[in-house]
Amino acid sequence: MSQQIVIDSLSFAREGKALQGELPVSGLERLHDALAEIAGSVVFRLAGRMSRQDKPQLVLEVTGQVPVICQRCLGRLDYPLSIDSVLELIADEVDLSQDELEDDTRDFLVAQKELDVVALVEDEIILALPSAPRHDDCALPDSNTRGTKVSPFAALAALKKAT
Repeated sequence: MSQQIVIDSLSFAREGKALQGELPVSGLERLHDALAEIAGSVVFRLAGRMSRQDKPQLVLEVTGQVPVICQRCLGRLDYPLSIDSVLELIADEVDLSQDELEDDTRDFLVAQKELDVVALVEDEIILALPSAPRHDDCALPDSNTRGTKVSPFAALAALKKAT
């Protein structure tokens, strides 16, 4: 069973509260499909604040490593997490203008009376993971056959000799 931490996001931000903890990767179930193994933990810190424009915000920091699968060699890759997100709280998504929706420098989150912090941390980790993680230097799974070039027409030539 996964851990659940619930806050009232608006009052948390307005009161400038802070929360931190460590979450086992085994409890982040939506993340499991992207992992090489379900091991380790991540550390998070969530702080509330008011912006210069007097808008409530949540600042989320997540650090740690998650073991993902290298898409080049299919081996384990310990991917370092260093997430630093500022989420501006809004009453409703409908309240956003087209310019705000297209602004990639700001992230918005609908304010909730019961915001699941663990789900928020998990969402940010999923967004931070690369779609095709790979080591900086590794070989393809069948790298032992890379030295010999096989012509795509070799099979045709063999058929031609057989007739």
